[in-house]
Amino acid sequence: MNKPPFYPPWAKRGSEGGILIGLILFLLLALLVGSSILYYVVLRDLPSIAALKEYRPSITTRVYADNNELIDEFYLENRKLVKFTDLPPVIIQAVLAAEDSRFFEHNGFDMQGISRAFFRNLKAGKIVQGGSTITQQVAKRLYLSSEKSYSRKLKEAVLAFKIDRSLSKEEILNIYLNNIYMGHGAYGIEAAAEVYFGKKTRNLTLAEASLLAGLPKAPSNYDPYTNYEGSRRRQAYVLTRMVEEGYISEEEKNGVLQAPLLLRSIRPNDRPAAYFIENIRRYIQGTYGSDALYKEGLEVYTTLDLRIQQAARDAVERGLQELESRQGYRPHSVQGALLSMDARTGAIRAMVGGRDFSKSEFNRTTQSRRQPGSSFKPIIYTAAFDRGLTPATAIDDSPISFTDNAGRVWTPQNFDEEFRGPISLHKALVQSRNVVTIKLLQEIGVDYAIAYAVNMGIASPLSRNLSLALGSSAVTLQELVRAYGVLANGGRIVEPFMIKKIVDRTGNIFEEHPVKAEQVIDPRVAFLTTHILQDVVESGTGQRVKSISRPVAAKTGTTDDVRDAWFVGYTPSLVTGVWVGFDQQRTLGSHEVGGRAAAPIWLYCMEQALAGMPAEAFPVPEGIVFARRSEGAALEAFIDGTVPQGWIPLLPGEPSTDTEENPDGEGDSPFLHDGPAASDSDSMEKKRPQGRTKTEP
Repeated sequence: MNKPPFYPPWAKRGSEGGILIGLILFLLLALLVGSSILYYVVLRDLPSIAALKEYRPSITTRVYADNNELIDEFYLENRKLVKFTDLPPVIIQAVLAAEDSRFFEHNGFDMQGISRAFFRNLKAGKIVQGGSTITQQVAKRLYLSSEKSYSRKLKEAVLAFKIDRSLSKEEILNIYLNNIYMGHGAYGIEAAAEVYFGKKTRNLTLAEASLLAGLPKAPSNYDPYTNYEGSRRRQAYVLTRMVEEGYISEEEKNGVLQAPLLLRSIRPNDRPAAYFIENIRRYIQGTYGSDALYKEGLEVYTTLDLRIQQAARDAVERGLQELESRQGYRPHSVQGALLSMDARTGAIRAMVGGRDFSKSEFNRTTQSRRQPGSSFKPIIYTAAFDRGLTPATAIDDSPISFTDNAGRVWTPQNFDEEFRGPISLHKALVQSRNVVTIKLLQEIGVDYAIAYAVNMGIASPLSRNLSLALGSSAVTLQELVRAYGVLANGGRIVEPFMIKKIVDRTGNIFEEHPVKAEQVIDPRVAFLTTHILQDVVESGTGQRVKSISRPVAAKTGTTDDVRDAWFVGYTPSLVTGVWVGFDQQRTLGSHEVGGRAAAPIWLYCMEQALAGMPAEAFPVPEGIVFARRSEGAALEAFIDGTVPQGWIPLLPGEPSTDTEENPDGEGDSPFLHDGPAASDSDSMEKKRPQGRTKTEP
């Protein structure tokens, strides 16, 4: 006898059983197909969240002055990281109340929260509360686009669930608070606290925390600067939620709402050292790349002295305004530049590359090459002293002419178009005699002088002809300041630098600048030139800065047709150079020589820079002796063994600092003119000064 077929207990014979089996198979098939579609549409391309454990958001690079005061920042997103342990309870409570009160209870996706938000919004007649959890917002910001679709929302929920399983609640909340956009370019709570209240997150009050907690929903809509009332209403909502969650009392809420909101004033973006900062930016970007500059949160410690920098800015503007007023020029038409460097280390203390960085980013301290005129002469004289000549060596200040291969004649002139006969090198440099300097260069050799200039830090190409004596070859202000720094530093050259140290976000040192000084000329030779340049200030073309009442060595410079005015001067510790001119290289106007157009700017800056600092005398190197030509004449400095026969040596105990008008006892009072280069390095044609009087203003 055949056994009847076996049916499981849940199956019945007949048509009903077949239908049930078919339905089950269909559901299984639908589940399989649905799972495949779900995987293909949602899960297949979900990003891995393993990287969140080592999450490194882009953070702000910060630039500090020499005193470690913050002066500027570089960023794509203005973000300052803050650790969860450094967050005060009030900001955590305010954010949770506003954004996700069940954050520590749900698993990344909160159906209860969505339902509550739905009914709250329905009751209000508008959207007052979102349904996304903080974890979902982290998933959306870090992994997903902002498209509005069901597939993206599904991805967001799945990712939030995975994130919740992979990270602790504290880690998730910390990522959120360091990434959320808070308006005014601020990303994260730390940057927002600084932007809106000028303080660290750890110092936020209840009023401040509740305002910031309301911003992520719509930063522009609740901007307290542009929509004060709207921001206060949003703040009131956050405070109400904090009361509902038991974080604060009704009295505390009312106390906040009844008090005015004290915001940080939005200051104009007045960068105190824009040209300096731009040099920093270009260097870091060129050396380490854009990502390091804008994303890695570097700490850049610079050499900038904010006090000297402000003095430099004020001095340049004041001096140029005075010039424009004298000449009747329209405001802001004349340009100027100033560079101040620590003579012993090369640290740049102040840099003014122009009058307004927002209108012209061209840095006239480092990028502009202009003829230095007579401010180049100290290099020629120093080279001559190194060849064995002395400050007492006399050269005939008399007419001279040169003829080039094309038969063109060059007859150089002095500024006053007069000749003084035999004159000492000391007096010739103090009076800035053009013809004597040309003859001096002819004596020592052009190639030798060029090599000497290079040795002192001049890197620009120099003309291999006698017009070099008159500063016909264009150089940068920084090169000239560096060369004068060799004289100030006893013959030692240093590299100008702006960055002391760069540190990354983990504290590793990217680079650190060691101070190196190389002895490139004999310190006795350097002192001979410094001694004469002190007399330039006491009785020569630099008398305009004499009121600084401390030992200073300096030289003026003016080029053909008064297109450029220079003044470079130094103390034993600080060397500062000033350039004034038009970018279009046209004349500055009658009488606007270096001693009038540039020297006041130098004085205005250095008076402030050196205020409160003790006066320093230039140290006299071993091997320097002093002597005078005759009784009552000024003392001259010599390298021991080179004192001319018949000169009277300095007596023991007698001061060696007198600087009278006539160091060699010759002639009347020295001319105060700063003679411009009366030559053209190419044509060698004679050029005479235009529109000048015989006395420098």
